[in-house]
Amino acid sequence: MSRNYPTRPETGVLLDVEDLATGFKTGRGLVRAVDGVSLKLDRGKALGIVGESGSGKTILSRSIMGLLPRRGVVRAGEVRFEGARIDQLTIKQMRQYWGKEMAMIFQDPMTSLNPLMKIGAQITEPLKTHLGMGRETASDTAEKLLVDVGIPEAHRRLNQYPHELSGGMRQRVMIAIAMACGPTMLFADEPTTALDVTVQAQILDLLEEQRRDRNMSLILVTHDLGVVAGHTDEIVVMYAGKIVEKAPTGVLFSQMRHPYTEALLASIPKIEQPSHTRLHAIAGRPPDLVNPPTGCRFAPRCQYAQDRCRQQEPPLTAGDHPEHAYACWFPVVTGGFDRPAATDATTDSNVAVTIGGLR
Repeated sequence: MSRNYPTRPETGVLLDVEDLATGFKTGRGLVRAVDGVSLKLDRGKALGIVGESGSGKTILSRSIMGLLPRRGVVRAGEVRFEGARIDQLTIKQMRQYWGKEMAMIFQDPMTSLNPLMKIGAQITEPLKTHLGMGRETASDTAEKLLVDVGIPEAHRRLNQYPHELSGGMRQRVMIAIAMACGPTMLFADEPTTALDVTVQAQILDLLEEQRRDRNMSLILVTHDLGVVAGHTDEIVVMYAGKIVEKAPTGVLFSQMRHPYTEALLASIPKIEQPSHTRLHAIAGRPPDLVNPPTGCRFAPRCQYAQDRCRQQEPPLTAGDHPEHAYACWFPVVTGGFDRPAATDATTDSNVAVTIGGLR
């Protein structure tokens, strides 16, 4: 659908994040939620950020967009959007980017949408603010946006409140609001959480369709490797605030090198498994980000950890593929690990976190 969006280049690097760190001041000390993350995203491409709850993926996306509070937060590193640094901009300056250049679909639409405002008012607000549309034009555009995201009886929905819509429809409304001003980049933070499998597939297909039609860049944040498998060009795996592996999607699934990535994939229930099959779980729990362990942060939960893993932190190193990097002293090889399981690995079998139950 043609709208008066600004003309932008079709190729090139859109987002460049360099050594980004975000910490929160607490009574116990500094919580290092994001710790030295670097990544790039080209125009029109989709990037998946995967990890457990507490891995730093949501804080990373909000840090990039400048949505975190200014007080009590320690920041470092650089964020460049279309070549311009945005990490040092004020909130007033960032408002020129929010909605118009970058937008976010939040995890829970029921708490993200204003329960006291009708759907139409919530969609037209950014159209009036950023694009200067009049009331009638904004209302017509809002109705077309609802049609774009697959909501039936769009005109009637404009006069309804969020509680009158189903979970899937509310998520579609969130997508319509995010798409309203034709952003160059869209963050989707767990966009399919709490939705049934059929609606999940519809929402993911909708995001993919909108990305292609608008040549828009997409960052898909999720705990589920299955979600990003068919909807991203590249995947970044985060653990304890750091990137432990990143690669093009096809390369990651065919040549994954980090034990944590393999553990995440193994935690996904397989459709071919018989009923009541015991789920694989990652033993132990994520580390304390105020006092992270020495060496590899995944070592206390890794059944293959060696002494070196607990003493030295592995750097993010390029692998055989030029765009594949991982942080592991003893990486996974095709057909299994290239070293025997350690007998002294520190794990806690009584505390297990399964990927299917994360929120």
